[in-house]
Formats: sequence, C-alpha cells, structure tokens
Amino acid sequence: MKMVMPSWFDLMGLTPDAPEDEAGIKKAAENIKAIIEHEMKNGIPANRIILGGFSQGGALSLYTALTCQHQLAGIVALSCWLPLHKAFPQAASSGVNKDIAILQCHGELDPMIPVRFGALTAEKLKSVVTPAKVQFKTYPGVMHSSCPQ
Repeated sequence: MKMVMPSWFDLMGLTPDAPEDEAGIKKAAENIKAIIEHEMKNGIPANRIILGGFSQGGALSLYTALTCQHQLAGIVALSCWLPLHKAFPQAASSGVNKDIAILQCHGELDPMIPVRFGALTAEKLKSVVTPAKVQFKTYPGVMHSSCPQ
C-alpha cells in the first residue's frame, strides 16, 4: 500500500498484522493533543471534547483519546481500526479515559478496512475501556463510506 499521508501518518497496509508507522502515529496524536490543550486554554473543559473521524481520522481519534492525559467526553470512530493495537491496554494513559464512551460504526461491505477488522478493534477496545461503553454498529450494504443512519 505505502501511501503517504502527510496530514496524519503513513499507511503500510490495512490488515491487523500490517507494519505500522509508529513514529508517525505518535506524532499525529501529539498534534491532536496540542489542539486539545489549546481548546482547554480557551476555556473548553476536556470532559466536553469529543474526538471523531472517518477511516484514518477515526483511527487517530481512537489512539489519541486512549493515550490522552485528560478525561475526554467520547470518541466517534467510523470505518476504522485501533493503530498500534498490540500496545494496548498497556499504552492507555493511566486509565484516565477508562470510562470514555466510544461509538464505532462500520459498513459491512467495506473493501478498504473489512468489517472483521472493525469487529476485532471493538473487542480490543473492550479490554481497554469499560466494555459497556463501547458501541459497535454495522451497516448492511455500506462500503468505505458513511450513511444517514
């Protein structure tokens, strides 16, 4: 695959066992954490901030929130995966987001990131946060895109 994604991180494959751009993922997460810090300095409490994204943006939202030192309100993760999944649950920052609400949605016909990878991500997330806080929804007929539901 080897697609350069300068706004987030490089992708070397989209399977659970594909090599990952660890330095790029961590740098991208630090960039988002800097935005969170900026918002907090402007009076927005961290517990009112939700991270969300689609595909690589959703993946970055999951990783960033789970490694963040501040308690966040939630995560919306669409058609994505948990980057550096083998590092969890140990990589989660001191459990500060152990009770974070996660809405994970995935198209059942997604050819880019198969729904199986999304389901594996949901199971991994349940080992990192309170399992009842993880909601995994699938959508029949939906590919690597979003839908009105």
